[in-house]
Amino acid sequence: MKRGKAIAVLLAVSLGAAACSSASTTATTAATSASSASSAAGGSAAASAGASTTGGGTATGPTTAATHKKGGEITIANVGGQTWSCQFNPFNPAVFQESVGFVYEPLVFVNILKDQAETPMLASSYKWSSDKKSIVFDIRQGVKWSDGQAFTAKDVAFTFNLLKKFPGTDLYSLWTGAGLQSAVAAGSQVTLKFAGPASSYFFSFANQTPMVPEHIFGGSGPGAAHPDTWADPNPVGTGPFTVSPCSANNIQYLANPTYWQTGKPYIQKVQYPAYLDNGPANLDLANGKAQWGSQFIPSIKTFYLAKSPDNHTWSPPVSNVALYPNLDPSHAATSKLAVRQAIAAAIDRSQVALIGEGGQQPAANQTGVVLPTFQKYYDAAAVTASGYDKPDTAKATSLLASAGYSPANPLKLSVITVTGYTDWDASLAVIKQQLAPIGINITVSDLAQQSYNSKLYTGDFDLAYYGDVGGPTPYQELRGVMYSKNTAPIGKSATTNFERYINPAVDKLFDAYPAADEATQTSIVKQLGAAMIKDVPIIPMTESVDWFQYNTKDIDGWPTPDNPYAQPAAFTVPDAGQLLANIYSKSAQ
Repeated sequence: MKRGKAIAVLLAVSLGAAACSSASTTATTAATSASSASSAAGGSAAASAGASTTGGGTATGPTTAATHKKGGEITIANVGGQTWSCQFNPFNPAVFQESVGFVYEPLVFVNILKDQAETPMLASSYKWSSDKKSIVFDIRQGVKWSDGQAFTAKDVAFTFNLLKKFPGTDLYSLWTGAGLQSAVAAGSQVTLKFAGPASSYFFSFANQTPMVPEHIFGGSGPGAAHPDTWADPNPVGTGPFTVSPCSANNIQYLANPTYWQTGKPYIQKVQYPAYLDNGPANLDLANGKAQWGSQFIPSIKTFYLAKSPDNHTWSPPVSNVALYPNLDPSHAATSKLAVRQAIAAAIDRSQVALIGEGGQQPAANQTGVVLPTFQKYYDAAAVTASGYDKPDTAKATSLLASAGYSPANPLKLSVITVTGYTDWDASLAVIKQQLAPIGINITVSDLAQQSYNSKLYTGDFDLAYYGDVGGPTPYQELRGVMYSKNTAPIGKSATTNFERYINPAVDKLFDAYPAADEATQTSIVKQLGAAMIKDVPIIPMTESVDWFQYNTKDIDGWPTPDNPYAQPAAFTVPDAGQLLANIYSKSAQ
């Protein structure tokens, strides 16, 4: 189960609690003009043209001409659970999945599936100061808003200053958490200054913050009075599509005729019906009525893949779903290390992945490093040495006995989960079955989302089953899980460290990360993985994926394992814009 709309919100919470959270260095680019737009056949443009690293590499701008003819239409089947509100404010987490990437764009696209490879977007290049406290963006020239007005550096500075003036728009707590001090335009450049080294926040301000027009969101524009709550029913952006029209049952997007990437988008029309539940959406995908899906499909081989040789799926892992034991001393059992070690040793994660998630999510590992997405941060030898690379019932039984429990004197624990998350229910059924033989009896408590959230945030649980959010490196997810400033006393609302893990030595690792070079950052993540093995603050079960189903009968250029130019789920922003700008209709060629 993926909860896409929660992702950015939780990232924001995590960052905000950070000044205290979350991915770069010097990067200069071969700035390119709008006329030298990106492309590449098969949707490889973003990946090939955007070769760069945020660790100090060079971002290379789009260099090749468009290669496909325009034409064609697609339909998206991504369940929102409600009809459309026809609001497109990119600062409203409830609706920005329908606007960011489609209509609004960031300065730089950062691809977490390609080791943070960068594609310059509205910034053609940038350069950090030596102390990483300021960054200068060269703003792309020749770009127009979809209403015909010119996009300028002033719009960029305005956007960042809007986040300060209206804190409700600062979804990543750039001013209050990341230490942003000023955003100033001069000519075609914009300079952001921070209180401290800020490269760790690059993903949030360069990739996750959409640029908005000053003439709409400021001055006497219609969104000026309340840019945080304004509906923005007719969004004006720089992106590949415009909205026309929108109803409660469907959003239709039309190709932006003045898009700055010459020749793109290839697809000329996008239909985005509102689906209230998975059933109709899955049927539309299976019968070919919809070509782009982003949800869990039970028995996907028989229900979807077998229906057509043109039906495909590829859902890359990006974060973890885990058991969260309550570490507060008031929870005598789960706060004991031996109990947590016993649970981690007893469970066969491959069976949880196979049965609970139908094999569509990989088994996780105890370091919390998601594979193969973040392979370079993974210490396989440490996992093998710990014994958590495979289930060990005898070891688990012995560990539990050392804590005073056995099959004859069982430990009774409850685990909270969200009602309706059928894959989680199936996973917990496997976990319950596997823990019983060693002497742990699990009671599953299915809760409505609001009740679940309340208990999770305030620490009112023995165990919680929860899927955390990821980021451009494992640092972001592990920081949410393990940084003490993200937690709170029992009864108070924690931002992300729901299990209440506190380790000063681990905090020092998180604090050292932002100013460290790339090699040191990689080493720090491996040390965090070692702490996950040693202290078992949470117990990862499966790797949460970017759900993706796609049909190639007429549409091609989709991201694939061999060409992962963007995260492929429709709910992932701004990646959806990369996909929409690169897919094309075969019949139109």
